[in-house]
Amino acid sequence: MENNNISVGLDIGTTKIVAMIGRKNEYGKVEILGVGKSKSMGVHRGVVNNITQTIQSIQQAVQEAEAAASEKIEEVTVGIAGQHIRSLQHSDYITRANADMVIDEGDIDRLINQVHKLVMLPGEEIIHVLPQEFKVDGQAEIKEPIGMYGGRLEANFHVVVGQVSSIRNIGRCVKSSGLQLEGITLEPLASANAVLSREEKEAGVALIDIGGGTTDLAVFKDGIIRHTAVIPFGGNVVTEDIKEGCSIIEKQAELLKMKFGSAWPGENKDNEIVSIPGLRGREPKEITLKNLSKIIHARVVEIIEQVYVEIKNYGHEEQKKKLIAGIVLTGGGSQLKHLKQLVEYITGMDTRIGYPNEHLAGDSDEDIASPLFATAVGLVMDGLKRQERKQAEEVEEMVIENQAEQTMETQPETVVEEPIKERRSFLDKLTERVKEFLDNAE
Repeated sequence: MENNNISVGLDIGTTKIVAMIGRKNEYGKVEILGVGKSKSMGVHRGVVNNITQTIQSIQQAVQEAEAAASEKIEEVTVGIAGQHIRSLQHSDYITRANADMVIDEGDIDRLINQVHKLVMLPGEEIIHVLPQEFKVDGQAEIKEPIGMYGGRLEANFHVVVGQVSSIRNIGRCVKSSGLQLEGITLEPLASANAVLSREEKEAGVALIDIGGGTTDLAVFKDGIIRHTAVIPFGGNVVTEDIKEGCSIIEKQAELLKMKFGSAWPGENKDNEIVSIPGLRGREPKEITLKNLSKIIHARVVEIIEQVYVEIKNYGHEEQKKKLIAGIVLTGGGSQLKHLKQLVEYITGMDTRIGYPNEHLAGDSDEDIASPLFATAVGLVMDGLKRQERKQAEEVEEMVIENQAEQTMETQPETVVEEPIKERRSFLDKLTERVKEFLDNAE
């Protein structure tokens, strides 16, 4: 996969699986070379519940993407979401042995590793530890403590937790599909990278990704992720309700929702009617659009209210934590008519629909810039970032070696300074652990 740095995002969703191949063009934008999409069988509410079917769906999506891009896919960056993800706030501190030395990477690592020792519920694993702000000797609101003096270093952390078994199952599916796991990312984070601008993250924004089986939330403020949540409802429950409420089959319910559905009942006149062909030999059914949108409205309100509770949990109502940029809706579910107005009505926050074109090359296909593909685009970006980091490290090592050789030749006394390596994100460590586990489990 070395040829001009291609990265592959694999979004294993409840309704669809997307494999997306991309690379950076000379302007630093992401160019999508190929997309493959298959119906997701064997995933329920973001969690794999049938390995064989999921593998088949992954392979189908991958083959389609390979054909479109005429590239071979070997490694993928995969997203995790699902109802088992939860997040908590945690504060921790370390006392430094030597307060006369400045705080360095090592101290922060020690602090972060300490958070990893938190006792979780059985079967849970910490996925992300995201430092919020630091305190040094009681001085608060420090964004970057490196280089400061102090004896006590403390921080507030946003800790994201998930079920080990679910994460391993995803790893298992990827591996059995003949692919290598390049990285694991939290899906709300991937979608946020694809859809949000830097200014929005600074000002304060809530990203709501409405998928088929789950709705993901990521809250940013001052450029830092502050809160994440996964709500176990998505577009599928809306379809289910239409199916039950109108006594029609799922395929018809899904079509109705997409073609005629609206989240705002007041929009439809009483006399607007859709006729649906009956099952073999039965009379066609007539459904009023007003009824349809009432059904949709009831369920969507429920989803948005749950998300809004999470936004309030983060503390949106405090002046300092106010989300000035409001809400950005993305994911397939965000394409529902009048959803934006409904969200604004319920939350009183400014709302826009988020398209993942923030970082895409200008000539990208219309379809790819659809909210449906936000997570996949984010995963591709994440993979590209990972590769850049790897390469930077390799280049750095070569530079050090060359420096060392030259120094040896000229003046043997000088010490070559070690460049500071970037902190490895915990996800990289998690990916390695999952890989190791799968290798040993064979």
